[in-house]
Amino acid sequence: MSELHVMSTQQSPSIPLSAGTGTGKPLSVTKVRKTYGVMTAVDEISMEIGAGEFVTFLGSSGSGKTTTLMMIAGFVEPDSGSIVVGGRDVTRLAPQKRGLGFVFQQYLLFPHMTVGENIAFPLQLRGVPKAEIRRRVGETLEIAGLAGFARRRPRELSGGQQQRVALCRALVYRPPVILMDEPLGALDKKLRDQLQTEIKRIQQELGLTVIYVTHDQEEALVLSDRIAVMRDGRIDQFDTPRELFERPCTPFVADFLGAANFLPGKVEDSTAEHVVVRLDTGGVLRARAQDVTAGTRVRVAVQPGRLTPVAPEAGFCTGIVESVTYVGTLVRVTVLPEGGTSSTVVRLEVPAGRAPYVGDRIGLSADPGDVSVFAAGTEG
Repeated sequence: MSELHVMSTQQSPSIPLSAGTGTGKPLSVTKVRKTYGVMTAVDEISMEIGAGEFVTFLGSSGSGKTTTLMMIAGFVEPDSGSIVVGGRDVTRLAPQKRGLGFVFQQYLLFPHMTVGENIAFPLQLRGVPKAEIRRRVGETLEIAGLAGFARRRPRELSGGQQQRVALCRALVYRPPVILMDEPLGALDKKLRDQLQTEIKRIQQELGLTVIYVTHDQEEALVLSDRIAVMRDGRIDQFDTPRELFERPCTPFVADFLGAANFLPGKVEDSTAEHVVVRLDTGGVLRARAQDVTAGTRVRVAVQPGRLTPVAPEAGFCTGIVESVTYVGTLVRVTVLPEGGTSSTVVRLEVPAGRAPYVGDRIGLSADPGDVSVFAAGTEG
């Protein structure tokens, strides 16, 4: 597997480490489909990824994110569709002929080689002169914050350092696209947070095009320029982190990216400026303008962090606080709305110093711009 990793990332040594990104579309995926027997793993997805973009495939297990990445890398052959990198159709090319970098969750370092030798190995396969190899390895280690580590063995490094070495090996010859398959999944949270910062810094400093796979919503929001939220082999929404969080196109996206609260109701008024919804609990909630008409049964979605506890008479909903959970700088609160069913619970997150107490009767308020409205029965 280690040899496969190195070979799959071969690229002409004439491309300098500090090469610019250009302004074109280095990657185009068009109606790519993959099935396994009667199961459809990826269902005709399409996307355009620009030079220098950090794009994340986000989804739960079985959503198709890793299969899509593997088809781009060449490890899985699609049933139909096309994959174009830098204007070249690579759909049927072997991995080693695509010139893409790949970083796995497992570090896949050669244990008998030093750090410098691990990073140099793909350049040696390409016959790069020794002096040029030394220059590139040194430059890459410097960029990754590993200067002085060239003579160490992988077993002498921490998990985070080993993952950075694997990243160095993938970018030492500056491939047009670097693919990362949950590279931080095996690390603890503190180390993941540190490496997220490092990966983003390196990507921006070098202008790299990165496609990243994760099931961690926070990680996707922190790293990405755009996120493809995947479900059942399809892309539900492909957008910036802010648009996904604040303007979800489907209930699934609203729930997956922030565990939104959903409250049923009926549209009382819909204009170019706003939507007014009469909730089943009896309150009235105002939302930003959306494509729904008066009389439509809907579900409104509000993220827990966008709800504010207020006086009972000042909110769109009144309820009794059922639980208060301290999680550091935030407190998670659950409220049982008056007029709702026993299964209707609203969750909110508030600063630790402003949390209500269990048993308090409070109102809930939200800015109209933070409220999404979906027609009842909308998939997801």
